[in-house]
Amino acid sequence: MRLRGLCLTVLAGLFAQAAMAAETVPLPQPRPETSAPDKSAPDAAKPDASTPDAGTPDKGTPDKGKLDTAAPDAGEPDPNRFGTGAHIDKPIQNTLPQPATMTPPSADAVNPDRFGAKQPDAAYGAFQRGLYKTAYNLAMERAKNGDPAAETLVAEILSRGLGVPLNPAEAAKWYALAAEQGVPEAQFQYALALLDGRYVKKDEKAAFALMQAAAEAGNRLAQFNFAQLLVQQDPGDDGLVKAAAYYERAAATGLADAQYALAQLYANGVGGKPHDDAQARLLLAQAARQNYDTAQIDLAAWMIEGRGGGRDLKSGFAWMKRAAEGGNVAAQNRLAKLYMSGIGTDPDLILAGAWYIVARRAGLIDPQMDDFLQGLDDQQTKQALQKANRLP
Repeated sequence: MRLRGLCLTVLAGLFAQAAMAAETVPLPQPRPETSAPDKSAPDAAKPDASTPDAGTPDKGTPDKGKLDTAAPDAGEPDPNRFGTGAHIDKPIQNTLPQPATMTPPSADAVNPDRFGAKQPDAAYGAFQRGLYKTAYNLAMERAKNGDPAAETLVAEILSRGLGVPLNPAEAAKWYALAAEQGVPEAQFQYALALLDGRYVKKDEKAAFALMQAAAEAGNRLAQFNFAQLLVQQDPGDDGLVKAAAYYERAAATGLADAQYALAQLYANGVGGKPHDDAQARLLLAQAARQNYDTAQIDLAAWMIEGRGGGRDLKSGFAWMKRAAEGGNVAAQNRLAKLYMSGIGTDPDLILAGAWYIVARRAGLIDPQMDDFLQGLDDQQTKQALQKANRLP
């Protein structure tokens, strides 16, 4: 950049010298008033009342090969302003060479680093398009040279078996290399591997340190999991107080797990949080909207009970149904009870039996619902079975 600036300075000086050597151009005279035909004695004191509108283009097409001897338009330059005769520019005798950068480079040739941007990552681009094998090959070349981003991408592909055979052990090795270079995602993933202990030697102390580093770097999953580790390390209220700060940071990013955990702190008034059912219900709703089924069940129950806000039986029923249709067994059983009692919906013994059958097939046994099911007649039981077979 310093060399380029010096070249431009030299060129500017040469242009200035050439301009001084050229014919001196007289200063332009004031624009003539269009209302006075006498062009030889313009009245500079009078304003030009016929200045054209700058926003309206001139539709005329002048003949560039001839001089216009007619009265000049007030909006066009008057040749007489520059002398009595037509002015002809004299060329510079010693033509200076043009800079090599006069021709704009192609967009592909411009280095975005000059403008604070990063070079496109071909490997990650291929990964985003689903070209996993190509992404793996491109990333592997850079990973072997110690590129931490490429190491992380290779580990991700191997850990999920995308386009290549599933290889968690090999993935852990690449995560470890990237984690050593401070990549938060790699730190989080390798911490999980250290906690698990199946593909690397289990090391809870090292996992704790890596999880904390990733959490402090802003990885929201690491923030939630580090909070969980803090609670596990100290199950009392002191541990919850420490964890609450990380739950809050993760919840602020929209992580449903953290929103639900924070809701529990407010619902129970622990972890340094006041007992606040309204705030807890708000957090439950945020997590429920992201299909967090446990939050959907709790929110449904709170709406039906009127906890943390007004009672809303229909909305409570709707949230319970949504969780049940998503496969939550507890919600399926509770939904059966809502149908049985007609809470938030019209009573429907057939659907009540059907949803309990679905939950029972998944292993949930509720003595109350068993008694209800046995109380159905043969036709109702048959219909409930038929409906259960069509439910999710």
